[in-house]
Amino acid sequence: MYYILDISNILKANHGLSGGGGLLGEGVCGALTGDLLALSARYGRDRDKLDSGHHINNFKKAKELTERFRQEFGGVTCRQLQQQFTGRTYDMWNVDEYKAFDDARGQQCAHTTGTVTKWVVEML
Repeated sequence: MYYILDISNILKANHGLSGGGGLLGEGVCGALTGDLLALSARYGRDRDKLDSGHHINNFKKAKELTERFRQEFGGVTCRQLQQQFTGRTYDMWNVDEYKAFDDARGQQCAHTTGTVTKWVVEML
């Protein structure tokens, strides 16, 4: 089954990336992951070329974005960013901890998302 990916479906599909993937904090920031997907949509391999090499240009773009993100924000995982933004990490599955994180981070996650998305638009 194929789905037409309009912006609503793309946002919906990316929702599970939040909090480092499933709010666990262990994975790469959802903003970075979503923007890596956007880069790969432009520079990645087409389906009919999956066995034709590793298409290094996509990896170069992804590496460039990831390194720039790390340099700007002090890490790439959700937990690293929590520490950078608030001075501590949080259990996002604990209601009180999530609220504390939400209060402590202010607009930093939104700013991060906007910043990295702007970079990707420039890269495309």
